[in-house]
Amino acid sequence: MFETLFSWLHVETWLEFWWVMIGLGGQLLFTARFLVQWIASEKAGRSVVPLAFWYFSIGGGIILFAYALYRKDPVFVLGQAMGLFIYLRNLSLIYAEKRRAS
Repeated sequence: MFETLFSWLHVETWLEFWWVMIGLGGQLLFTARFLVQWIASEKAGRSVVPLAFWYFSIGGGIILFAYALYRKDPVFVLGQAMGLFIYLRNLSLIYAEKRRAS
């Protein structure tokens, strides 16, 4: 049974298996962010990017960045690092705007 699972996931050890599970968890967070954005937009009747979108982005980005480091994939590492910078910057801009408004 485990041999079939390992073969399907292209892993050879339990460590690799758990890293694939971590990577899948990060990808699920990325999927959740789009679901949150879609639901918020449908409720508002216009395109909306809720705060939760950026938190899911950061969570998924951190997990996928760790996974990319483990896999030693420089393209994936660079992509996730840049994404994390952008997500954090967006949160910074959102909170700066809220501070100015209050």
